[in-house]
Amino acid sequence: MKDILEKLNKNKKRVVTGIVLGLLVLFCAITGGIPLLILVSIVCFFGTKEYVDILKHKGFLPSLNIILFNEAAFIALIALKKYDAILFIITLGTILAFCSVLFKGKQPYIANVATTVLGAIYCAFMPVHFILIRQLNSDGMGLLRVVFNDGLGFLMLTFFVVIFTDIGAYYCGSKFGKKPLAPVISPKKTIEGSIGGTITAIIFGIIIGWFINLPWYHSFMASIIISGAAQLGDLSESLIKRDAGVKDSGNTLPGHGGFMDRCDSFIFAAPIAYYYFKFLVIDKHYLFDLFKIFY
Repeated sequence: MKDILEKLNKNKKRVVTGIVLGLLVLFCAITGGIPLLILVSIVCFFGTKEYVDILKHKGFLPSLNIILFNEAAFIALIALKKYDAILFIITLGTILAFCSVLFKGKQPYIANVATTVLGAIYCAFMPVHFILIRQLNSDGMGLLRVVFNDGLGFLMLTFFVVIFTDIGAYYCGSKFGKKPLAPVISPKKTIEGSIGGTITAIIFGIIIGWFINLPWYHSFMASIIISGAAQLGDLSESLIKRDAGVKDSGNTLPGHGGFMDRCDSFIFAAPIAYYYFKFLVIDKHYLFDLFKIFY
């Protein structure tokens, strides 16, 4: 009886936390600007701290300060639309990662350099693509009588495709799951659940695509790609935790664990969605220029 009550209490916390987080994300996404920058900054900050703490269990010591420096620089440059300087920050962050090990006077472990650089990319560079998606714009899109720019429409599609991938995978996996998807990394995830999550994402992705006036074939392809990236992101975070021997990335979010546990699917989905919409929907000439290289 006690176990049942504890499970019900945990599920209640999970639902309440999920609703609050969902509404907060929707508000920031629709508003854009400063609220979205603040939201992404908070998620990156706590996600970075969890990442560093997880790797400490493995015996690694990535530099929290260098990763946070990269995070702040990425967000500031994207907010100012100084995209050309992003490569400079990646270069500088990599050099600083080496310096943080070279001049400490302790045993120099290349793993600390590698995990610092990985942290800057994984916890900072990839998540800030949500801001880049919001900034996308061409001729505008119509949603009933409200005019949404492309960035907001694309962000909504990305957000809900990831959410419904998670929902579809959970219920299809619980009911039909038999064959493990990645038995060593995450034994409970199944191929049937993955397929169910992808199909659910496609259905809702096409519906959302219709509302934002996105051609069905783009909605279809984007949903497949984003759903696949979301599932890879989930498995990748599981890989980090399993290798370090921890169950959850943290306990900040009641019923959900840590920020990385809640946002792992978005870490891969955000950049993949951005580059799809950027290069295949808005700036199609990039694809044609690529083909010219081979002809």
